[in-house]
Amino acid sequence: MIQKKKVVFAYEEEPAFHLRPDDAGQDVLIKRPHKPVLQGLTNPAQIATITPHCELPVGALNGVPFEPWEPPEDAEGWGEVDGQLIIEDEPDVAPLKPGQKFSTGLVIMEPDGRLWMASPTNGFGGYAATFPKGRFEEDEWSSWQSNAIKEAWEETGLKAYIVAFLGDVDRSTTRTRYYLAKRTGGTPTDMGWESQAVHLVPLKRAREVLDSPYDHKVVDLVEKVLQAHGGRMPDPWSGAG
Repeated sequence: MIQKKKVVFAYEEEPAFHLRPDDAGQDVLIKRPHKPVLQGLTNPAQIATITPHCELPVGALNGVPFEPWEPPEDAEGWGEVDGQLIIEDEPDVAPLKPGQKFSTGLVIMEPDGRLWMASPTNGFGGYAATFPKGRFEEDEWSSWQSNAIKEAWEETGLKAYIVAFLGDVDRSTTRTRYYLAKRTGGTPTDMGWESQAVHLVPLKRAREVLDSPYDHKVVDLVEKVLQAHGGRMPDPWSGAG
């Protein structure tokens, strides 16, 4: 089998502070900031890289504007956030392994077939790029889907609506439940401090960008769902599933 060449991102020469402080209100130094690559933003065949400091060359993509979104202010608001989908056949989560934690995440897909990914600040977790996800902390308001929407917003600056269940992937320390979603608002330049860049990547090139084999399994799940829907994203509001 011929191994595909991995995508190597371009980086700035000098460190820079993130535009957004961490949860403790402290400035976050990005030791090796990404260089923005924006010329391919509107080209479905190209990879685009957005950084917190860049200015987007277009105000919308695929008919959806890039504009700031005001997220819920508390746990109750997040628990009731729109974008959640009733999935009648969504399976229960299998019992976790000893020491394993449960997380949820989103794969946000554009109508042009590209996927949104994030580069954790300073390579946290060993990732060059990954899909947004985070630990699920159960309380009276939280749901698996609301947690996934929240994590996606924090890591990419994007507001998304869930369109399908993808599946569960056992990662190094977590079992992560993934949902497929479409972007409905937000802007990637509003990414939180945990991400130093957000990328828009054609599905067929996803494995060139994602350096974790666990994320390759997520891509497998995306391809399986698309295949089941004739190569298109599911549209749960069409009446056809």
